[in-house]
Amino acid sequence: MTRLQFQFGCGSLKLGGTLDTAPGTTGLLIVSGGNEIRSGAFAGQSRLAKRIAGAGFPVFRFDRRGIGDSEGDNRGFRSSEGDIRSALEAFRAMAPQMERVLAFGNCDAASALMLMKGDGCDGLIVSNPWTIEDDDSSNDEDEPQHAPEAIRARYLEKLKNPREIVRLLRGGVNLRKLARGLTSSMRPSPPASSLAQDMQSGLKQFEGTVHILLATGDRTAQLFESAWDKTDARIHRCEGAGHAYVESGHREWLEKQVLAALRGLPNVRTG
Repeated sequence: MTRLQFQFGCGSLKLGGTLDTAPGTTGLLIVSGGNEIRSGAFAGQSRLAKRIAGAGFPVFRFDRRGIGDSEGDNRGFRSSEGDIRSALEAFRAMAPQMERVLAFGNCDAASALMLMKGDGCDGLIVSNPWTIEDDDSSNDEDEPQHAPEAIRARYLEKLKNPREIVRLLRGGVNLRKLARGLTSSMRPSPPASSLAQDMQSGLKQFEGTVHILLATGDRTAQLFESAWDKTDARIHRCEGAGHAYVESGHREWLEKQVLAALRGLPNVRTG
């Protein structure tokens, strides 16, 4: 495997890209979420690319315009379709042996792939898709931001823990916050946002394979699931994982799921 750093064209702009070479005829395009550079959170995407390429699949990563090594203005994930299309074109040019390309995206990168109907891809691996129409990050500790199902599940888990019961009896719990959380847990789930509806519509028009990966400990994934059909057979969950799959066991789970998708196998149920 060889790792190549370069720039490629996107209209009049130059975007930064990385190719991990491999001989396989199926390749993986990794689309970064949020304002992350192409190495990903805690270099997670860089490590994932190395492992996938080591298994024989070429991997292409890039910085969206206005981020990292890429020129232009950062216009957000809703305006990233042109960037993704240019990355696909550059990837196919640099790895001409490829017959199929699957795209992987976490958070709003997953949303972007769904909104563009997966056009140009043969398969999608969408992880913890972002469905929040307007999120106020300054209020992160306020319970109503969480899906009611997630709040109920969290309190049920606490009630199973003897230490939490002792903590409650000893006055170690903020009763005001507890009351707010319990009240929120009884509310019905909010209706799907227009963003979630657009994502559903986009995915319905995609004819390739789809794998939906959810980290059960992640608020973004919990909110996505509250707006989605929970019986969707394409959903597979990594129990206890956080948004970026930073724990070693969770990283291994993610890698196995991506490899299964690239090999055309069903998702691997590993926890």
